[in-house]
Amino acid sequence: MGLIKDIYSVSFYENFSKAVAEVYPTFDRQKFISAIYKGDFALKEWKERMKHTTVVFHQFMPQNFPEAAALIDKIIENLRQNNFADSNLAFIFFADYIEMYGLDDFETSKKAFVSVTQFISCEFAVRPFILKYKGQMIEEMIKWSLHENHHVRRLASEGSRPRLPWAMAIPFLKKNPSSILPILENLKNDPSEYVRRSVANNLNDIAKDNPEIVLEIASRWKGHSKETDGIIKHGCRTLLKQGHPEILSHYGLESTNIELSSFEIKTPTVKIGDYLQFHFHLNNKNEKSKTVRLEYAVHYKKAKGHLAKKVFKISEKIYHPNQLTKIERNQSFKLITTRVFHAGTHQLSIIINGTESEVLEFELIF
Repeated sequence: MGLIKDIYSVSFYENFSKAVAEVYPTFDRQKFISAIYKGDFALKEWKERMKHTTVVFHQFMPQNFPEAAALIDKIIENLRQNNFADSNLAFIFFADYIEMYGLDDFETSKKAFVSVTQFISCEFAVRPFILKYKGQMIEEMIKWSLHENHHVRRLASEGSRPRLPWAMAIPFLKKNPSSILPILENLKNDPSEYVRRSVANNLNDIAKDNPEIVLEIASRWKGHSKETDGIIKHGCRTLLKQGHPEILSHYGLESTNIELSSFEIKTPTVKIGDYLQFHFHLNNKNEKSKTVRLEYAVHYKKAKGHLAKKVFKISEKIYHPNQLTKIERNQSFKLITTRVFHAGTHQLSIIINGTESEVLEFELIF
């Protein structure tokens, strides 16, 4: 499998420049490709290559932004006719173009977003506009949430997420997300799962700073439809992992008379690169069947010696009275780019409907 930066290949630029020249005859393909590869292109990572493509592309486009935006629409239409797939990540520089060169032209940019996002998603590019235009931009996004195209509707939700990963923060929405709630209300019954998942992710973002708002929404939306219930469940996943009492109550998740036994770590000493192995028994001692959300927490030792808790879901299902079940799990300690492991004493616990059980220790070694 190739590196993501390699989507910007010689063949990509050749095919792209050919499509541009077909609708923009003064576009100099050879000079464009030469400018792309001038300097240290080979050393650039994916995002650097994307930004570089935006800047070079701008050098060959009309410098008047409304003219450039209209031309981008024509280029996209020609790309489609030449069987370039929608949502091809390489074309994210179209969204970046609007962000870089259209920020001072709100009227043109808002139309460009609607057009371009139907070809390549623009959720990162809209965020500087939210920061600059605030309520004016959010009002526009509320309109997008009613658009006939599902990509535009998703942009309304995804672009307004208070904590969109890998994107610039929107501090005023983290503090008070009330202005974007109409977007979520408009989309809570959206026919597209793609859109509904974005709504859930937006709710989950809000829950991290304003859990009371999401709890109120969960209460109000409950039972509205199967799809809306799914949005709530996914949107409350952080609150569920945190064992938030109100959301546990919302789903009838209580740990009374759910018995944990034979909890054992089979590998009390684990080498970095290997697996932690553990097992336990679970028994519903209630007279009625109970829904049990079962998780485990690894308390990782950090560089400064303190422990940091990370919760992993095992299952959520119905356990019948006196149903004794053995659960076995392996937790990987293979080296990955997103987590640094530190040797020393770690901890493991089982979480039953938000209630953390007995804590066991294990040693992680090199």
